[in-house]
Amino acid sequence: MQRPAPTERIIERLPAPLRELARPHVPLGTLTTLGIGGSAAVLCPIRNAEQAQRFQAFCGESSTPLTILGGGSNILADDAGFPGLVLQMSDERLEFRGDLLTVGSGASFDEMIRRSLEAGLTGLEFASGIPGTVGGAMVGNAGCYGHQIGDFLVEAHVLREDGRLETVGPEYFGFEYRRTRLQGSGDILLGVSLRLSRGDLAAATASRDEKIADRRRKHPINEPCAGSWFKNLPPAEPGGRRRAAGVLLEEVGAKKMTVGGAAVFARHANIIVNRGDATSADVLTLADRMKSAVSERFGVVLEPEVKYLCPPAT
Repeated sequence: MQRPAPTERIIERLPAPLRELARPHVPLGTLTTLGIGGSAAVLCPIRNAEQAQRFQAFCGESSTPLTILGGGSNILADDAGFPGLVLQMSDERLEFRGDLLTVGSGASFDEMIRRSLEAGLTGLEFASGIPGTVGGAMVGNAGCYGHQIGDFLVEAHVLREDGRLETVGPEYFGFEYRRTRLQGSGDILLGVSLRLSRGDLAAATASRDEKIADRRRKHPINEPCAGSWFKNLPPAEPGGRRRAAGVLLEEVGAKKMTVGGAAVFARHANIIVNRGDATSADVLTLADRMKSAVSERFGVVLEPEVKYLCPPAT
C-alpha cells in the first residue's frame, strides 16, 4: 500500500471539526496579488478564536510549520511553496458602536473604509484603495500620506503563541514605520477595535475618491504586483516626511530593469510586476539589482517592505 503524502498525513491528523476546513496543495500564487508561488501543503481558513486555538495547538504538538496569510498583497511566495499549514484569516465581521469600529482580521481593508464612511465615520479615508485584509494592514502598520493604521487602534484580540487569548492595547504592537511586534512572532491577530470620528463626511468621501484615483494612476491595474517593494527612507530632518524610495530608484534607472518575467513598473520605480511568467527567483534577483544600484549610487541601503514567504530552514 502506498504511504500517504506528507500533506495527506497533516490533514488526517487534524481534529475532526477542522479537517473539513482544510484544503490540500493550494497554489500560493492564487492567494497573493503578485501571482507567484508554489503550493501550500494545507490551507486552513480560520473563522473564530476557537478554530485558531485548535490549529495552533495542532501545529505545536505535531511540529508542523505554520504561517499566517491575509490578503496576500504584500507577499512574495517562493516557487518551492510552503510545506505546512497556511492559516488564512476569514473572519469578516464588522460592527459599529458609536465611533468605535470592531472588525475581524479577515475583513477587506478597503471595504472597511468604505463601510465606515457609509456609517458616517471618518479618519481612514487616507488609506483608500490599499489592498489586503485588516489583519495584514495592522500587522504591517499600513499607511500612506503621512498616516498609519496604528494611530486608530483602541484594542486588539490576540491569540498568543502559548495559546492564551488576550485583549491588548496599542502598546502591545510597538508600532513603528511599517512594523509591529507581531511580525515574526507566533501570535495571531484575531480582530481589532478602531476609534474613528464624525468629521466632515463630504470632504472625507471626496478624499477617498481622490486617493483611489491617484492609486490607479500610479499603480498597476492589469499586471500582478505586491505594492511598493522597498520602504520609504527616514526623514532628512526630525519631524519631517519620509523620503520616497521611488525617487532614488528612478534616478538609477530602475524602470528599465527586468529579470526573466519580472520587471519594474513603467510608472512607478518602486513596484515590481509579474509579466505573466515571473518566478520568485526572478523577483528576488530584480529586487537585489534595484537595491544594489541605489546603494552604489547614493550609499543608501533600501529595506524591503514586501515579505518573503519561503520554506522554513532545515
